[in-house]
Amino acid sequence: MAYIKAISYYLPEKIVTNEELLQEFPEWNVDKIALKVGVNSRHVAAKNETATDLAEKAARKLFEESSISSSEIDFILLCTQSPDYLLPSSACILQYRLGISTTAGAFDFNLGCSGCIYGMAVAKGLIAGGIAKNVLVLTAETYNKYLHPSDKSNRSIFGDGAAACLVSTEGFAEIGEFILGTDGSGANSLIVKTGGARLPEKTGASVTDDEGHTRYDDYLYMNGSTIFNFTLEAVPTMMKQILEKNGLEKNNVDYYLFHQANKFMLNTIRKVCVLPKDKYYVNLETTGNTVSSTIMIGLKDCMENGIIRKDMRVMCAGFGVGLSWGGVILNFLN
Repeated sequence: MAYIKAISYYLPEKIVTNEELLQEFPEWNVDKIALKVGVNSRHVAAKNETATDLAEKAARKLFEESSISSSEIDFILLCTQSPDYLLPSSACILQYRLGISTTAGAFDFNLGCSGCIYGMAVAKGLIAGGIAKNVLVLTAETYNKYLHPSDKSNRSIFGDGAAACLVSTEGFAEIGEFILGTDGSGANSLIVKTGGARLPEKTGASVTDDEGHTRYDDYLYMNGSTIFNFTLEAVPTMMKQILEKNGLEKNNVDYYLFHQANKFMLNTIRKVCVLPKDKYYVNLETTGNTVSSTIMIGLKDCMENGIIRKDMRVMCAGFGVGLSWGGVILNFLN
């Protein structure tokens, strides 16, 4: 069996409020942004602050808060789409910076909003296979560096941040069975087109659609309606599959903690899946959508505020860029 032994997270010092965004986009209504998106402020990484820096701070915070030594870690998994370099892997850099043994394995994996779930799944597999006993799962993202300055929609949604989760042979939450899924046909719906091997050079190109949305080759593009429709199709099916695989009924689940995409999407998912408000997490007012870190941030906050407690079953699910989705049941033991 594999368990969550500790969780921590780190948010950059710089905070951008809706009022500050309004100064750049005076045609916007602050109240409407907060009501629909559910974000009042978000943390943004400094110019020279990278996802690796955020991940390091999240890991150090976990070590300090949980009295865990870096010497106990025997594998590092880093989920990021904002690596320091094309190579080497940022996880290898973190092994050195965190003082983790050279006998530890380490690698990055490139996923977004489902990344936390995939990280836990891989960590569970490493433990089940006898390859590792203490896997440090890190999620870190600086999406704001990928956003065009005039992209008011995505700038209102996304926040930067990192989370750290220790998956071990013992802990406070048993990791149940996973459901994972992928649909690469939707790759162009959420993409940064240039900078990789396919299109290494920036093009400077942009196209504006009939609704006034501009797509920039060199910056993050998200087709909001396509992602919204994908989510409403994928999540209810995934939820049923998670319940079946874990031998549960809907009323056996005490709490639902899904990826914090935006308030409107989360509320729509809740209504479509017919889930009670008091068992459903929505909280991105001061963090925004931190991509792969939203679930871990939510788990930490819920535990600290007594929302998630001993003997509770919690369904966690992530969905987004890829297109990719995944979910799991966590059984809280103490």
